[in-house]
Amino acid sequence: MELNEALQSQCEGDYGHKQRKSLTHLTEASMDNSYQPSHEEAPTRSFLFRAVGLFTGDMHLCREWVKKQPVVIQLLDWILRGVAQVMFVNNPVSGLLIMAGLVLQNPWRALNGLLGTFASTVSAMLLGLNREAISAGLHGYNGTLVGILMAVFSAKGSWYWWLLMPNIFMSMLCPVVSSALSSVAIKWDLPIFTLPFNILLCLHVAATGANHPYFPEVDILPNDHLHPTNDSKESLNISQIFLSVPVGVGQVYGCDNPWTGGLILLALLLSSPTICFHAIWGSAAGMLSGFALAAPHKDIYSGLWGYNSSLSCIAIGGVFYVITWQTHLLAVICALFSTCMTAAISKLMSVLALPACTWPFCLSSLIFLLISSEIPAICRLPLSVVSYPEENRRYQRQLKALEMVQHSQQRNSQEEAMLKENGRPNVQLAVDRDGSEPV
Repeated sequence: MELNEALQSQCEGDYGHKQRKSLTHLTEASMDNSYQPSHEEAPTRSFLFRAVGLFTGDMHLCREWVKKQPVVIQLLDWILRGVAQVMFVNNPVSGLLIMAGLVLQNPWRALNGLLGTFASTVSAMLLGLNREAISAGLHGYNGTLVGILMAVFSAKGSWYWWLLMPNIFMSMLCPVVSSALSSVAIKWDLPIFTLPFNILLCLHVAATGANHPYFPEVDILPNDHLHPTNDSKESLNISQIFLSVPVGVGQVYGCDNPWTGGLILLALLLSSPTICFHAIWGSAAGMLSGFALAAPHKDIYSGLWGYNSSLSCIAIGGVFYVITWQTHLLAVICALFSTCMTAAISKLMSVLALPACTWPFCLSSLIFLLISSEIPAICRLPLSVVSYPEENRRYQRQLKALEMVQHSQQRNSQEEAMLKENGRPNVQLAVDRDGSEPV
């Protein structure tokens, strides 16, 4: 029952942690020749690990401490984790750095994103959804994107306070859509990614449109009218090309400020260097693919060709697959595939006057997660144990060590059984020859 609830809510919190903890205890108990540190070395190593673990990874010690605090402190932790979960990061300090970047970009958008995260999280609590998933921010990140992107596509500009009403309403619907989609995706053990955000934002834009008297949206023209002839390669701006990589990461939150993208990358680096590396690599792959597909240079420089590929590269490169060189290559291929899908979906959606959102990322990543490979190095983890890449790698090593120990114990028991069976006839033969019972 707990496993079904964990998968349905995509909880990578305490349930997965308990599985990892029990696996660690089993491995340590089974390995007779395991390394035992000295009494002087153990406290020092424990102190260093605890000090580093306070701010890196998923900050599990902080989450255990927050559980004993008042609800206000818990809610603040859940909101910050929800802001960071957009980038597959379960770290409140990373969420705080990302919020600082959003404020640097546009305080009004940051306020809408924070309000959307709050409304989505509270809605999940009122619906009685899995508490561990809520505490991990898994019911807040879609509200973050809904709030920010509703402010981005609003034609009223900043500080149009009436926009907060549809923002709260749509954000509170995020857990409803998430729970409904999870009940379907659980059959294939798949995450729902940002599908609730895509559905709700497109629903809002389609329902209001550019001519709405209260909530007008920016006019989205078909892409066929937005393809001016690019200049020759001499007109390429080298500095803009390099800046488009962090800008592409920032566009995940609808931000085109390179400093905001830099703060987001810093937040990713704090939690997981692997996620940070794949975010950069995916954004760069999207930028290069944009040039290959003859996209307008303005769109490439503004990061519109990098954010879907960045998310796809992160998802495949260590989050849902154990990181190996094979899965790293698979992540790069998925990023390139996501860029091609961006070109196609943006044209199709623009005909309906709708934004592409993160549809390319969701579709391409789901396709790559459904791969049935017999290569041991391409190992997709169950959702119940998914964590940050370094922890996923550690979990796989512990699992392999436990399997080796169990296999060794089984082989030893079989050899002992064979020795006993082979020893009985020899004893009987000795009795027959001597004519007396053995002592």
